[in-house]
Amino acid sequence: MFSKRITALTLAVLATGACVGTAGAASAQPDRTAQPSAQTRAAALPPGYQLVTLPNANVPNFQRRVLYCPGTKHVLGGGAEARGNGAILVGSFPTDDARGWVALGRQIGYNDVGISVYVICAD
Repeated sequence: MFSKRITALTLAVLATGACVGTAGAASAQPDRTAQPSAQTRAAALPPGYQLVTLPNANVPNFQRRVLYCPGTKHVLGGGAEARGNGAILVGSFPTDDARGWVALGRQIGYNDVGISVYVICAD
């Protein structure tokens, strides 16, 4: 699971173009004001990259919400959010088959909690 988090973080950095720069003519230092083109950013993403979301819904405390990647895609990373007063995210992890993401939570003083799930998928 640790390596999947690193991969998701690396993809996020590459997607923003933070690692791409151009060298200035008079200096060996990279030009930090240069912005990468949309084509450069898109080329940094893995084939079939897709961010999939499962919108917020109230579910009973500790009930799992699972979001799967479409088709034959696999998980690169994911996350979840617990919403509500006193809401706590109890778990956020990939499915055993690496095809989806699981999230569960609880809300203090209530029988249900709002849970949103996010998964980064690729071929």
